[in-house]
Amino acid sequence: MKLVMAVIKPHKLDDVRDALSGVGIEGMTVSEVKGYGRQKGQTEIYRGAEYAISFVPKIKLEIAVSDEMAERTVEAIQQSANTGKIGDGKVFVYDLASAVRIRTGETGDTAV
Repeated sequence: MKLVMAVIKPHKLDDVRDALSGVGIEGMTVSEVKGYGRQKGQTEIYRGAEYAISFVPKIKLEIAVSDEMAERTVEAIQQSANTGKIGDGKVFVYDLASAVRIRTGETGDTAV
């Protein structure tokens, strides 16, 4: 099993969710996060004053998938979250040692 974690722009969430549904992903965890990468934050003008924002708002997705689904999941995220501009985000894939469905006690791929 794999844990796919993606950090994307907030306005791309619906596009990514639709793309993941299209490849058969049935669930995910979504968190609102803040961070920065190469862009080092951004500046905004509010009521005539310029403010530096060190951390940019992002969305973090966490999706547990079988080994066979990992590559399709990453491709769906990459294609649907891409705007071609800086700050589109990153996708990380981790090995997932185990999973347990609390309600039924199922383990492994069947729990995902």
